[in-house]
Amino acid sequence: MQTLTGPAGSVNEQAPQRKTGPMSTSARPPATPVVTDPRFENGPLVVLDGDGAAYGSGGVVLGCPATTIQALLEWAVAESGLGAPRLHRYGRDTDPLMVLTASAAVNLGLPEHLERHGKHPRRLPGDHPVVQELAKSGWHLTRRGFGPWTKVYRTAASGRQGVRIAVLPWNAFDERSWPGVPGMDPAGMARTLGVYVQRVITPRGSPALAGLDLMTALRPPIRPVRDESTGNWVPAPHPGSLGTEPMDPPPPEAGPEHPVVVASGWTAGFLEEEPLQWVRDTGLVTDEERRCPYAVGLTVNMAFCAAADRLIVGLSEPVHVTKPPFDPKMPGSWLVDLSHVEVDPRLPSPFTPTGRRPRAPAWYETHTVAYAQELGYDVQPVQAFVREERGPYLQPWHDRLQTAYLDTLADLGVTRDLSDAEFLAAMDRAQVPSDPALAAVLTAIEATVEGGIGKLRERPHLKRYQEGERWPALERPTWRPDIRAAVVSRARITMHRRLMAMAAMTGRCPLAVWSDCVVYPSPGPSLMEILPYSASGKPQPAGFRLGPAPGMARPKGAQPMPWALDLMEQGHNPARRIEDGAPLHD
Repeated sequence: MQTLTGPAGSVNEQAPQRKTGPMSTSARPPATPVVTDPRFENGPLVVLDGDGAAYGSGGVVLGCPATTIQALLEWAVAESGLGAPRLHRYGRDTDPLMVLTASAAVNLGLPEHLERHGKHPRRLPGDHPVVQELAKSGWHLTRRGFGPWTKVYRTAASGRQGVRIAVLPWNAFDERSWPGVPGMDPAGMARTLGVYVQRVITPRGSPALAGLDLMTALRPPIRPVRDESTGNWVPAPHPGSLGTEPMDPPPPEAGPEHPVVVASGWTAGFLEEEPLQWVRDTGLVTDEERRCPYAVGLTVNMAFCAAADRLIVGLSEPVHVTKPPFDPKMPGSWLVDLSHVEVDPRLPSPFTPTGRRPRAPAWYETHTVAYAQELGYDVQPVQAFVREERGPYLQPWHDRLQTAYLDTLADLGVTRDLSDAEFLAAMDRAQVPSDPALAAVLTAIEATVEGGIGKLRERPHLKRYQEGERWPALERPTWRPDIRAAVVSRARITMHRRLMAMAAMTGRCPLAVWSDCVVYPSPGPSLMEILPYSASGKPQPAGFRLGPAPGMARPKGAQPMPWALDLMEQGHNPARRIEDGAPLHD
């Protein structure tokens, strides 16, 4: 293996001096201890620059002599010492990741910019020299082809070998999910990605795709068992996983475009479990609330991650039942009339995404129906699709992402032992982080959670979709809209419980809710002026509580009360812009 050397000797003594990018990165060590694997001595990835320097995590710098993509692949699998160990004993090790800067991509024969070809997504055409040369040399591309994120593999004597490639100038890292990362210098980028890989997983695309991959990596679908008749080890289903084959949902969970709906002509409604997007009727805003100088917003940390904690979901095929007794422990979708359930008109209804009271029977996930029962109302399902085999499928996923989030916040100075006042001060400081790399990791972790849950019900790409046909996501065992519905339902119901508790303890009701963000009238710009505290100054447990953990709250922003009222009167939701106060045009 070639190692770069500088005037002072090997790279381990002194790394080559490089021009600093627009975002500097500190050398603060991550809170999570680094576990090394001798097979992957140089870490999970490198960022390859045009001069042949390959920057890895942990300050590693290697020399890569490759001048073609084929040579890069050979170096990656044979010499680099790159890759990542499996996250579960029954899982698979992760292929090395090669991140190419613009100059490196051009030097390896790739175009600096990638154009769309016809109706196909951005990827190299089949007649491009790089694609043809890979095919001639025995390397294969997946169905996604050669694009911003690419998997290349081959079968060798030692088994299947694979390499992942991300091309920076082709927008492999979206600025919204990876803020500042595309503009970092290679060493800073390698450090940022290395922390993410260490705490989450090696990405092979967007954070949403990483969120989905993490579920399977932590709950592999198969395990080896010994065949008693032959004594050989054979693959068998791994209990608690989703298996290896896709599972079609029942019509109400599928959505109108799904083939099972189109083929059956189903017209009996669909499961619509979505986050709240609600604005209180301005006629219900009191004069006292209007006189408050501020509207303040709070947001629930990693709401979907918190909802996944100890969440029991269905693992088996759905079973249709008619007029079943409701079982709050049975994962499923229930057709039930909740139009008789009344809540304070200053609060949203917990049973619809709009927060408006339902007017007729509809399909609901188990947690939604159980909440109506919790509120003291009788529920009598007309029919249901239930899954008798069940388990906490998302628990390892929750645990890893919660730890990643808390460790990264702690590195930014926001820890769990802070008082509320100290927490608010720490969050203010974190808005202008001393370490932008860790701030980018934090945003990517949040995108991994939200996007991973969204991928459980990935919809077809409308530009290439024809009604009734199967789209690629349906072939994944992790295409499970019922699991997404369970997470979303539980998050929304938990939000509503806290809204109810806040109203009971403080008399305050929200002006608006947008998913995990709530806006309240306030006498001041601080959340401490509206949250419930005991006479001794301790936070009350039932309502919103400040803190860094998933499920706890943090500030989202504060704006003048007239700003919020003006948006509400125009039919807009102030919770969408409470952070920056920008004009809103829905």
